Amino acid sequence: MTYAIVTFGCRVNQAESFGLEGDLRASGGEAVGASRADLVIVNTCSVTAAAEQGARQAIRRIARDNPSAKIVVTGCYATRLPADLCSLPAITRLVPNRDKFRLVETVRTELGMPPGARPSGGDDAGGPAIGPGVLGRTVYLLRVQTGCDEACSYCAIPATRGPSRSRPLSAVVSEADRAAKAGFKELMLTGVHLGAYGRDLEPPLSLAGLLRALGDHGGDASYRLSSIEPMDCTPAIVDLVATSGRFAPHFHLPLQHASDRMLRAMRRPCSLASFRRLADTIRGRLPDAAIGTDLIVGFPGEAESDFAQCLDLLEDAPLTSAHVFCYSDRPGTAAAGMTPKVHGETVKTRAAALRGRARELARRFQLSQVGRVRRGLTLADGTLVLTDNYLKVRVPPGVARNERVQVRLLGVGDVMTGEVVCSPARP
Repeated sequence: MTYAIVTFGCRVNQAESFGLEGDLRASGGEAVGASRADLVIVNTCSVTAAAEQGARQAIRRIARDNPSAKIVVTGCYATRLPADLCSLPAITRLVPNRDKFRLVETVRTELGMPPGARPSGGDDAGGPAIGPGVLGRTVYLLRVQTGCDEACSYCAIPATRGPSRSRPLSAVVSEADRAAKAGFKELMLTGVHLGAYGRDLEPPLSLAGLLRALGDHGGDASYRLSSIEPMDCTPAIVDLVATSGRFAPHFHLPLQHASDRMLRAMRRPCSLASFRRLADTIRGRLPDAAIGTDLIVGFPGEAESDFAQCLDLLEDAPLTSAHVFCYSDRPGTAAAGMTPKVHGETVKTRAAALRGRARELARRFQLSQVGRVRRGLTLADGTLVLTDNYLKVRVPPGVARNERVQVRLLGVGDVMTGEVVCSPARP
């Protein structure tokens, strides 16, 4: 049996798709392109209208190019609005998020797959059945939590993922050890609300406690945090990243807006002042750290003065990157009923201005790193390095994929240029 997986959305979705790939390979499946696969799994996202539209377009394209394929759709869109997808062609099955980890087991019989695949990503999951590079992934995504208890007014994800649920510490540590033994040298911790890790366990734990435990496991693998809410990035976490040597100096802290008025309307449990204090603290402890954020533009009621504060944030805060999202109504959320709506052309204009400012701050960070030597991991064919502080650097051939290197940063661009100064192949 041949298969393909098409993934939309967050790193949790990516981690879950990676687990599904391991299950399919363990059942004898062979990965091919979606146009040639017997089975195509589409793992959808529902965070924006654009993400949902992208999933619909992909399903229609797969059905057109590969009419004999069995198409199984899962993820947040399939969970939140299954009726939207039922009318699309060639969908064999819709699998909600709660059943995603049993997806392969569910479809195995009707597809004639051999028995015995272990459900992916569960608390007793067997860990990676594949090593780095086999499926195009060099950094291992370690899912430690899913679901969210927050009530942000614009977000539909709590309805699709449910309340926050943490994996037991022993299961996370065990998977980290197995991933390291499989050859992964960097593990990225992911969760829908990563900072909530452990609050629902008995006895309760914290994300900082998990990080301390992982620091003693995973062989010599290093760790990287994915997105963590600003209010959850505690002094203990900053201190651990600054002192342990096992964690990458990289923080992604989604603020969502720089106007306190908009943050209150969004029901965000943080303020601009607290975010700035956190960013300044990280920069003081880790002068070369990557510090990114997310911003939503065009939220209902956003005035020019609110938008100007976002521009100001990207001008003078110690940030290195920003992802800009255009607000879109999510049916069923509180924000969907809020007025006044911001005109679509105004949203596009503001988003373009913010993205331009984001490119400037990213270039500013790159320029600050020129001449520095940073730790990194080789990706792709070995000519691309991901540094510990989250810069991508193009280097000359000569080092294999998935090798730790020291790289000198030489030039700026969409991808920086550099040279390897120390590696296993170049002592």
